[in-house]
Amino acid sequence: MTSSTIASREQLLQDNLNHTIFSWSKQGGLNPIEAAKAEGVYLWDKSDKRYIDFSSQLMNVNIGHGRKEVSDAVVRQMQQVSYMAPSFTTDVRGQLGKKLAEICPGDLNKTFFTLGGAEAIENAIKLARLHTGRHKIMTQYRAYHGATLAASTAGGDPRKLLVDAQQAPNIVHVQNPYSYRCPWYSSSPEECGERAIANLEMILRYEGPENFAAIAMEGESGSSGCIKYPPFYLKKVRDICDKYGILLIIDEVMSGFARTGKWFGIDHHEVAPDIMCIAKGLTAGYLPLGGIVVSDKISKAYDEKYLPLGLTYSAHPVSCAAAVEVLDIYERENLVERAAMMGNYIDEKVEALKEKHPSIGDWRNTGMLGCIELVKNRKTKEPMAKWNCAAHEMGAMAKVKAKIRELGMFTFVKWNFIFIAPPLTITEEQVDEGMEIISEAIALADPECS
Repeated sequence: MTSSTIASREQLLQDNLNHTIFSWSKQGGLNPIEAAKAEGVYLWDKSDKRYIDFSSQLMNVNIGHGRKEVSDAVVRQMQQVSYMAPSFTTDVRGQLGKKLAEICPGDLNKTFFTLGGAEAIENAIKLARLHTGRHKIMTQYRAYHGATLAASTAGGDPRKLLVDAQQAPNIVHVQNPYSYRCPWYSSSPEECGERAIANLEMILRYEGPENFAAIAMEGESGSSGCIKYPPFYLKKVRDICDKYGILLIIDEVMSGFARTGKWFGIDHHEVAPDIMCIAKGLTAGYLPLGGIVVSDKISKAYDEKYLPLGLTYSAHPVSCAAAVEVLDIYERENLVERAAMMGNYIDEKVEALKEKHPSIGDWRNTGMLGCIELVKNRKTKEPMAKWNCAAHEMGAMAKVKAKIRELGMFTFVKWNFIFIAPPLTITEEQVDEGMEIISEAIALADPECS
């Protein structure tokens, strides 16, 4: 590498740091990976160091990096129609809408397109309130729905607490059926689920069920720790919604599009929502696109009535073209079935790690959306790092996180959680490679165990 190349590289890094703002971080002292290229399950930095991507970036690059089929589809669309106002039709808009109607559960047949998951949540909440004439929304504390106003309030991620004064009104939270750390000290996941349902309905009655427009939950838990629902839980939530005339909003932004071994996380529970939020895996991150898919009952209500939803880039034809190609890849390569198969393989590998590492307290996974929870003591379940702890309080988890990067892996590490959600195209050999890195990193936490 020549001195001029090094100087140019350093200048580009400084341009990033000096003139752009980075998400969820102090802006000083950052040490980001300088991405140079990406292919399959790997990415390379500017010094040509290779990293295995074990969380599909932000659980969205489901088909892997560098798929020429998608870039070709995008170029073709840009050469034909690069942008049209949302009041126009385009071929790809119709193709994508029809395909979503085919794969979505129940009678979810019409999609309003957004540019991402947070916008989808915002519009789902807006539509639920508009359609029902009610104002309250119920969500779970351990959930993430995005970082815009209502989406941030709807989630329980503590990062929102820094802007607590700007939270949206009329959102009520309930506890998750988090059986590993059950709020009701239950003796089984089933008992925890029953108590969670009882608590949910009790809070509904306290708040007045006639005031609730919707209950909003993730199809499968994601970045809050992959907290698994008991098998009956979402069915009972659906029953409660029907009992009180409340809409069910399911957030599939992270758990959708083959990630969990089915098209959508909700498909594991044999429940159909009234509104479903989608993004991330819809284009596998290649371009921004999201949406809300709504039931026939809701969509038909606006056949003769004005619908006050709108976005400049709704149904953007280039993003739609990317999505059409990505959905074709899911089907051509049987990635739904592959996610279920590879998820089983990952389960086996983590079970083997449990025998080796006393710091692994729990492993929760659905398909290829999984999370290792590290603890200091398996009996007391004392977390290796506390929920919402500051960076200087991470202790051994800081060492674990740094070692993962040092050994050539990018994955999502949060508090005492290590997420495993690689691209669905990953091979067994590549899983083994990643697990060796995680094992070596977790070994740094084992001495903290008692």
